[in-house]
Amino acid sequence: MAGQRQEIRQLAYYQVRQQGLDKSLAAIRKFVDYVRANEPGTLRYEVWQEKKDSTRFVHIFVFKDAEADRTHSESKAVEEFSGALYPQCLAPVEFVDYKLVATNVSNRPNNRPGQ
Repeated sequence: MAGQRQEIRQLAYYQVRQQGLDKSLAAIRKFVDYVRANEPGTLRYEVWQEKKDSTRFVHIFVFKDAEADRTHSESKAVEEFSGALYPQCLAPVEFVDYKLVATNVSNRPNNRPGQ
């Protein structure tokens, strides 16, 4: 609807060097703890590690709106996390924006496709 804030949904994909895996996992855990404690506008922030190849990861983000996304992106914690993670990556992190098409989640307001 016009004038209504829209959630921002994004995934980030990357692979780290095997020798950097422990450092990367520590940085991920520290960063997610920060997001949980300090970013109420970050509605979802999950990090998934591939079962077949433990060096591959995907981050799932849902931000309340563009302002929450900006607050997250410009935080000192993102700078520190990137500084720890990026040197371990085999290639640049790939960020992809998505729009919701369908969901079985019904307990959040405004969680309808097209919003």
